[in-house]
Amino acid sequence: MSQDPWLQNYEATCRLVQEIAENIHERNRQQRTRGNPAKMNMTLRASLQKLKQNINQLRESLLRVSSSRRIMQSEADRRQNLVDDLVTRDKQLNATFKGDVTQPEPSRSTLMAGAGGEGGAAANPWLVNEPEETRGLGFSAIKQQQQRIVEVQDAGLDALAAVISRQKLMGQDIGNELDEQNEIIDDLTHLVDKTDDRIRNETRRVKLVETKSASCGMLVVIVLLLIAIVVVAVWPT
Repeated sequence: MSQDPWLQNYEATCRLVQEIAENIHERNRQQRTRGNPAKMNMTLRASLQKLKQNINQLRESLLRVSSSRRIMQSEADRRQNLVDDLVTRDKQLNATFKGDVTQPEPSRSTLMAGAGGEGGAAANPWLVNEPEETRGLGFSAIKQQQQRIVEVQDAGLDALAAVISRQKLMGQDIGNELDEQNEIIDDLTHLVDKTDDRIRNETRRVKLVETKSASCGMLVVIVLLLIAIVVVAVWPT
């Protein structure tokens, strides 16, 4: 199972915090024993600059993954709390390095509190204001929990994709059926138009035949009348 890149960077930043705390402790020890801490100061300045860069990278990376909704909102809030705690630690370490603190120098055990629990179990040293389900969990447990959350989200997305795919197929089938029905309607419309044209033609023919029949009837009557007149005229009285 591959580890979340953000958690990998976070773990590396936590280790850097621990290293800086140890170096500050060693630098102060050298100052108390009248040693020469110049080299240690150079190392600390570079480490503090690297810490600031790491925190900025964590903040920017968290903004990208949360805006793209690749993690749940509760996980985004939890990671934001972790970043905020790192910012606080960074300020404390810088103040201690510069000697601008009025309270006693934080000891190595204070700055790295929780780095190792009972039995040497690796615990997260920055779990402050965390949800109950992740409080006290080590990096490995948090990674596994996050992986389970991602798997659940993936399963939900797969189910949603399957539903959308089925809906798409149904839509395509309905569209194909509508196309077929439209073709049938077009054929019926064309057939009705042709039938209407035929009916009109036949109606005109019938009227023409009726007109011709009426004309022929009148002609027959006239002929019969003429014949009758002729017969009466020549009939001897």
